[in-house]
Amino acid sequence: MTYRIRTMNAISPIGLAQLPRDTFDLGTDIPEPEGILVRSADLHAAPVPESVLAVARAGAGTNNIPVADLAARGVPVFNTPGANANAVKELVLAGMLLAARNIVQAADYAKHLDGDDAAVSAAVEKGKKQFAGFELPGRTLGVIGLGAIGVQVANSARALGLRVLGYDPSMSVERAWQLSADVEQASSVEEVFARADLLTVHVPLVESTRHLVNAERIGTMKPAPVILNFARGGIVDDEAVLAALDDGRLHAYVCDFPTVALLGHPKVVALPHLGASTAEAEENCAVMAADQLRDYLLDGTIRNSVNFPEVVLPRSAGTTRLGIFNRNVPNMVGQITGVLAEAGLNVADLLNKSHGDCAYTLVDVDGEMPDAVRQQVAGIDGVIRVRQL
Repeated sequence: MTYRIRTMNAISPIGLAQLPRDTFDLGTDIPEPEGILVRSADLHAAPVPESVLAVARAGAGTNNIPVADLAARGVPVFNTPGANANAVKELVLAGMLLAARNIVQAADYAKHLDGDDAAVSAAVEKGKKQFAGFELPGRTLGVIGLGAIGVQVANSARALGLRVLGYDPSMSVERAWQLSADVEQASSVEEVFARADLLTVHVPLVESTRHLVNAERIGTMKPAPVILNFARGGIVDDEAVLAALDDGRLHAYVCDFPTVALLGHPKVVALPHLGASTAEAEENCAVMAADQLRDYLLDGTIRNSVNFPEVVLPRSAGTTRLGIFNRNVPNMVGQITGVLAEAGLNVADLLNKSHGDCAYTLVDVDGEMPDAVRQQVAGIDGVIRVRQL
């Protein structure tokens, strides 16, 4: 079988090379695609074709994808956590230094000096005091969100001599192993705000994180802290930040999400969404997204899906595989295996996992599977989609 893959936005050729042309047909105008590879294109703008079996986002955020709607159709949405982590980490570290030493404002001052060398030299000596900053060692960096990016930021900040206070109630075991033992764990978001000299957020933008940085929490911070946001714009209440900058509560705000109001403020450093804008990050994201899409379409494997659980089951020789999406309710596996048993099919291997209201089952049966059996499984109340692989 040849799978049709629609590419939206420019996807790195190195990533596309993960999809061999003898099995995958790629293009920007592919009709009735089974898979979509996307970066920033808005999939909310038009209905996702019914032919689509999976969507892979070459990046971490999935705000541009109707994740819940696709889950209801049994369509996994993949992202690429960690693929751009180093690129974002480097920008966060740069942002801390820009803010601490007032580098952008100082550079702008120097850029607009005029006169001969003697006049410029005199103006430099006269004006430099207004840009005096502070050093990072010994200060406390608060990190909210200890995923792939947050962990790298925390570890690198420790290497720069900062004390680091992290908070993430959903931190994975894998990230916990990666986190430096010197990073202190906070008991709440409020504790991070209260103790941080610099604060950086690394969480997705969902309803519970919208305006996570707000006027009330900024009001609990130490005098003249720095806030950095290289996650998503809506996580920070821009109006609250601007008010705090105006009354001296904040020293600086550094972000990757410019708005008209932010661009007009002298204490704001707003960058044009450069977080993952490196050749290396784009290649890493494209390769990871393509690998996940390929493995799902060929073997039913799910890795790094935002709407379905991770399910990885090695294939057994001489078996037929079913990939079954269903509601996360009791006795689904029992009903599925019951249908297979009634058909005289032996289950060689099976793995079932859940994610919220959704569940996914991979089951390998010995020999061939009659299409009528697949249809019977698909007819079980609560089954959303069945794929035979």
